[in-house]
Amino acid sequence: MPPKAGPTAPDVVFKALGSPARLTLVRTLTAGERCVCDLVEACGLGWSTTSKHLDVLREAGVVSSDKRGQKIFYRLELACVAELVRCLDAACAGKPAQRVACCA
Repeated sequence: MPPKAGPTAPDVVFKALGSPARLTLVRTLTAGERCVCDLVEACGLGWSTTSKHLDVLREAGVVSSDKRGQKIFYRLELACVAELVRCLDAACAGKPAQRVACCA
């Protein structure tokens, strides 16, 4: 039986990653926590659109956020998503895939 559809269910995560803008956000967050203002600049979209994309990623459990004063900071919650995106980017660039154990 497949896992129950919850915040980090694979189908929910893959659906959340199904947008080029959201992949850009994930790629940006692989370097570490970022303020929403940095993420708006990184994806080249308006504040409202960027916030909606971040909401999708948050609801899927891919990212989480913290409000500090007037700013909101985002970070990746699923390290496996960052590794998957890196692996796929490398494959698209013609680089050999590296096998990484996810459960050490």
